[in-house]
Amino acid sequence: MGTREDEDEARSREANRILKAIREETDPQTGTHVQNWLLRPKEFFAADDADPDDRIEKIGLRIGRVASVVGFVVFAIILYFQFVS
Repeated sequence: MGTREDEDEARSREANRILKAIREETDPQTGTHVQNWLLRPKEFFAADDADPDDRIEKIGLRIGRVASVVGFVVFAIILYFQFVS
């Protein structure tokens, strides 16, 4: 009787392994990739990659990153009006 339970257990593990492989292959197509792509800017502007013990570094990174985006937008607007007019 133990062999039948062992066979069922082995089949269950194999089925779970196959389902996991299928899930990993299809996740990028079903939105996980898009979700990660949308969450990266939040982590970027929150300065999650900075040393958590150094508050000044975190604040400086946040200020620098926001300033760079604002600068890019201003630069793009200036270029737009230069070429349109």
